[in-house]
Amino acid sequence: MRIGILQTGHAPEPLLPENGTYPDMFKTLLDGHGFDFQNWDIEGMEFPASVHDADGWLITGSRHGAYEDHAFIPPLETFIRDAYAAHVPMVGICFGHQIMAQALGGRVEKFTGGWAVGKQTYRINGADMRVHAWHQDQVVDLPPDAQVLGGNDFCQYAALAYDDRALSFQPHPEFRTKMTQGLARTRGMNVVPQPLLDRVLADHSPAEDAPRVGAMIADFFLQPRGGHDE
Repeated sequence: MRIGILQTGHAPEPLLPENGTYPDMFKTLLDGHGFDFQNWDIEGMEFPASVHDADGWLITGSRHGAYEDHAFIPPLETFIRDAYAAHVPMVGICFGHQIMAQALGGRVEKFTGGWAVGKQTYRINGADMRVHAWHQDQVVDLPPDAQVLGGNDFCQYAALAYDDRALSFQPHPEFRTKMTQGLARTRGMNVVPQPLLDRVLADHSPAEDAPRVGAMIADFFLQPRGGHDE
């Protein structure tokens, strides 16, 4: 199965040698499930010719807001709606989670409650899962077709499903501790409140449930799907 990675942002250059690119992180997360991957630099306006150029799509995180005025956002929203109509499965992570919700009729905003950075615990499908997060923006109004799979007190809509067509998560299962600590040292400084950054930098434990979220993503892509006339 070919997974098309729609890269909507780039990791800070100093973090690349140790962590790799965002597509590299997802390839590691989904390793062992028989996928092959192709990457499109969406932030750089490189788009697939068709929603059928891959068997499934994965939309990465980004430092941009889904509601901001960037050239790549309107065509990405159109692509999401077209893939959804064609029943080509999609997964969105962080910004990907938000832009999917926005494209499908929901609303995203800069959350007045502040930031979630580092390891957070979410209740997903009835189980507690501890996964890395790095965001202030949130989905605040659900799209009509979205089903809530999980969240927590800070982020109510942290995991969404759209029947067998789409699945999305606000946290970052592809991140390891060294990645969030790297972000704390680079993009976080003078942006995220210092006590939150200090907590991230002091906590060297792994996000032990990230592989479980990765397995959910793999299972979603691999589940049997019938033919559709749309």
